[in-house]
Amino acid sequence: MSATEAAEAAPVAPPSTGAPAKGSALETAHAQLAAAVGILGYDDGLHTMLRMPRREMHVAVPLRRDNGTTEVLHGFRVQHNVSLGPGKGGLRYHPDVEIDEVRALAMWMTWKCGVVNLPYGGAKGGVAIDPRQYSKGELERVTRRYTSEIMPMIGPDNDIMAPDMGTDAQTMAWVMDTYSVAKGYTIPAVVTGKPLAVGGSLGRGTATSAGLVHVTAAALADAGVPLEGTTVAIQGFGKVGGHAAEIFAERGAKVVAVSDQYGGIRNDGGLDVKRLMEHVGQTGSVVGFDDADAISNTELLALDVDVLAPSAIEGVLDEHTSGTVRARWVVEGANGPTTAAGDTILAEKGVTVVPDVLANAGGVVVSYFEWVQANQTYWWTEQEIAEKLEDRMHRAYRDVADLARREHLSLRDAAITIGVQRVAEAHQIRGLYP
Repeated sequence: MSATEAAEAAPVAPPSTGAPAKGSALETAHAQLAAAVGILGYDDGLHTMLRMPRREMHVAVPLRRDNGTTEVLHGFRVQHNVSLGPGKGGLRYHPDVEIDEVRALAMWMTWKCGVVNLPYGGAKGGVAIDPRQYSKGELERVTRRYTSEIMPMIGPDNDIMAPDMGTDAQTMAWVMDTYSVAKGYTIPAVVTGKPLAVGGSLGRGTATSAGLVHVTAAALADAGVPLEGTTVAIQGFGKVGGHAAEIFAERGAKVVAVSDQYGGIRNDGGLDVKRLMEHVGQTGSVVGFDDADAISNTELLALDVDVLAPSAIEGVLDEHTSGTVRARWVVEGANGPTTAAGDTILAEKGVTVVPDVLANAGGVVVSYFEWVQANQTYWWTEQEIAEKLEDRMHRAYRDVADLARREHLSLRDAAITIGVQRVAEAHQIRGLYP
């Protein structure tokens, strides 16, 4: 057996067994589901059905590097629940991707689709890779091989991918082309978040950020506070946090601090977001921006601001960092940025948390719009999409806030309860086969 054949035959890591790790994303997701099940009074059997992924796939992704060597990466795809419709969820490229994280992200997507009333179930995929260490050609080969390996699971009617951390519109174009070539004709609806030239939707690139600002404004309005003049700190200046900063600034809020994986910056008088975006485009980081002081990611979480928007990775607000939070509102741009322990601490401090399954749902809402447009081969204007997104986000926030007030729940418990109830209702109506 050659070295290449041996590499390609290397086994994929087996699925983890037993309870999820303490403080992990999956432990947090399980705790949130258990709280909702308790509120709804569901029995153990239904609880188990709602907790377990419907199906998942672990695949080896052999890659021929530009230097001629071969390396084998690990990839995953999880469909958590498909009672409401086909699976829907992003594809993540990150060196720390592992199966329990993907299971948690798929579960959150299930509830998210339920909260905003989309005909989707939750799914998620990932490859354990640091995309910054690979060429564009190598990333294309990884994407196409990963797509070919999971092809039995995906499709416009059973599982639709979208960009996530480490992937982008180009990645989705490669997925769509690989799938389409295998089927023999072009199928734009197999992915969302793709370039406009191959069937993407206007407004998709900024949808998550716009949705976050919409629900932030709604939460502030409930307390009689205008968005204009509000101070905002954003952890994570990527696809979500960067555009959110722009939209916050356009609507009159004062973005006083931002950070990325390399560090953060602060200006209590307000950052010039337009110039900051130019700086990031030139240097790849917020670090080194003039007219601002350097701060760490941890220091940003403790700033005395009105709104804190953690928009990077999971678990940043835990039993240690949550106690330092001084913001009045935490609006979750990332998936799972607050652990179960962190949630308890923030509640004790009187901090209002607008949960991820509501706050960052704008992306999947406009992904749904893109899927609808691709299926009917008729595209809407940017204004139509913006209006539909704002309406959908405001209605979802109202549903969550009304339940929270009526039943004396946190916004997170209310949102997860709504999502779980809608999924469970669909499951019960459809029945159990055979």
